[in-house]
Amino acid sequence: MAEMMKNKAISKYILSLLLFGSNGIVASYISLSSYEIVFTRTLIGSLFLALIFISSRQKVRFWRNKPHSLNLIISGVAMGASWMFLYEAYAQVGVSIATLAYYCGPVIVMILSPILFKEKMTAVKVLGFLAVVLGMFCVNGQPLSQGKASWGLVFGILSAFTYAFMVIFNKKASSITGLENPMWQLITSFITVAVFLGLKQGFSIHNTPGDLIPILLLGIVNTGVGCYFYFSSIGDLPVQTVAILGYLEPLSALCFSAAFLGETMNFLQIIGAVLILGGAAFGELFRKKQLVGLPVSVE
Repeated sequence: MAEMMKNKAISKYILSLLLFGSNGIVASYISLSSYEIVFTRTLIGSLFLALIFISSRQKVRFWRNKPHSLNLIISGVAMGASWMFLYEAYAQVGVSIATLAYYCGPVIVMILSPILFKEKMTAVKVLGFLAVVLGMFCVNGQPLSQGKASWGLVFGILSAFTYAFMVIFNKKASSITGLENPMWQLITSFITVAVFLGLKQGFSIHNTPGDLIPILLLGIVNTGVGCYFYFSSIGDLPVQTVAILGYLEPLSALCFSAAFLGETMNFLQIIGAVLILGGAAFGELFRKKQLVGLPVSVE
C-alpha cells in the first residue's frame, strides 16, 4: 500500500512538472499581452484551487499566524511579478532562453540561504553558482558581446530574482501548509496582476475566439491542476526524489519549445544550458535542507 501511494505521488509530481514545462508553449497560442495572459491564468487558477479547497471542507488557517500570513502575501505578490516578467520574456526572447534565465532563481535562493536561513555556505554551492553564471554568459554571449542586452533577457533575469523572493517568503510562512498555501498565494498573485493591469490599461481585454481554449487550458489544467498535483504529491516523496525529478520541468520546457515552436540553440548555448541546469542541480542536490514553496521553479 505504501509503495502504491508513493508511485501515485511520483506520477502526480511528474505530471505537474510536465504541465509547468508546457506553460510557454500554451501561452504562445494566446494573442493577449503577457500581462493579460498572467491575469487570466491567475484568475482561473485561483478560482479552481479555491473550489477544490471549499469542496474538500478544509479549515482556513491563514489568519492564525499574522507574520506568516504577511510573508505568504509578499510571496504571492512576488509570484505575480515573477510570472509577468517571465511571460514577457517568453514573448521577446522565446521559451528556451526565458526558461534558462528564470531557472537561475533557485540558485539565487541557494546563495542567499546562508544569510537568510543560516545555512552553511559550501564549496559545492559556490561551484554551482559559478557554473550558472558561466552558463548565462554562454547562452547570451553573442548579444552581450555586441552590446545588445535585450529587454527580453532583462525580464528573464528579473523573473529569476522575483522567483527567489517568492520562495524565500514562502519558506517564512511555514505554518500555512497543504492546499491552503498555494491557494492564497495564487489569489494574492491574481490581485497583484489585476492592480497592475488596471493601472496600466484598465480591465478591457480584447481576446479572439481562438484564445478561449488555450486560456482555459493554461488556467485550469496547467495552473489549477498542476499546482494541485504538485502540492498534493511532494509531501509523500523523499526530498532527494523531489529535487532530482524537479529538473524535468526546465528540461521539458526546452524540449517542448524545440518540438512545437521550432526554437533552436547553437552549440555554445547548449553548453550554457547544461551549465545552468547542471549547476543548479549540483548545488541543490547537496543541500541538507529543503526550501518550502513553489519550485518552483513553478513557471
